[in-house]
Amino acid sequence: MVAASCAAPAGALLCLAAALLCLPPPVAVGRLGAFRPRAGRPRRSRAPGAAPVVAAGAGGLLLAGPGGALAGLLVGATLRRHRAARRVEAGAAATATELASAVARMADELAAGAHPATALAGTTADGPRARAVLTPAADAGGLGDDVPSALRRGAGAHPEVAAEVERLAAAWALSDRCGVPLAALLSGAAADLAWRVRFAARVRAELAGPRATAGVLTALPALGLGLGQLVGADPVGVLRGGLLGQALLVVGVALACAGLAWTGQILRAAVPR
Repeated sequence: MVAASCAAPAGALLCLAAALLCLPPPVAVGRLGAFRPRAGRPRRSRAPGAAPVVAAGAGGLLLAGPGGALAGLLVGATLRRHRAARRVEAGAAATATELASAVARMADELAAGAHPATALAGTTADGPRARAVLTPAADAGGLGDDVPSALRRGAGAHPEVAAEVERLAAAWALSDRCGVPLAALLSGAAADLAWRVRFAARVRAELAGPRATAGVLTALPALGLGLGQLVGADPVGVLRGGLLGQALLVVGVALACAGLAWTGQILRAAVPR
């Protein structure tokens, strides 16, 4: 039995060594870099996988049985949704910032005498997010097509800046319909976008305190369980044993997750768009 128990780790180490020997050399790995997306192309954000949620459910099952598994799934799903919302919010802020800079650049080029199609074609000098939004309009401008409609099509794939692009499209349409100087309209639109970006950033900074408070209040029940265990009240044993304890665990975690989701929705709604 001892020889068999020693042979298993030795076999695993041999397999690991063989796998390391079979790794491709750096030159072969470098060839695979040609298949990677280039830096100039905007990368699509990948949605977080379900592995953390399943891991949270498995941990809850080991700690507190079926009720703990359901509670773990609720916690994992809530945290996953919260992180995804924060990423979307950060992406929207970055896109709006790049778009404001791009509109200001186009207004400066138009004021200097550039053609609108030339100003749109200069999106290669803008950030990747703004370039992804304005590329359909740049293509339409080069072909003499309807630029406002192309702007709205570009905003369809980026709903986080749909309101900003709609203002830009309205300004462009007003210039085409009434002959108002496009440079002046885009300059005003750029100033408006820049002000909105700064104001939204200031609001997000002021909401950092309420976000932290919401997180602390959400974690207080878990802290209470830990203190109860320290004083010998054994609240974890109560939640693990019996149908009533399992039901209380699920209901308590569901209420805490609902409170966190509701607070996050209120704080996100407070940021102007």
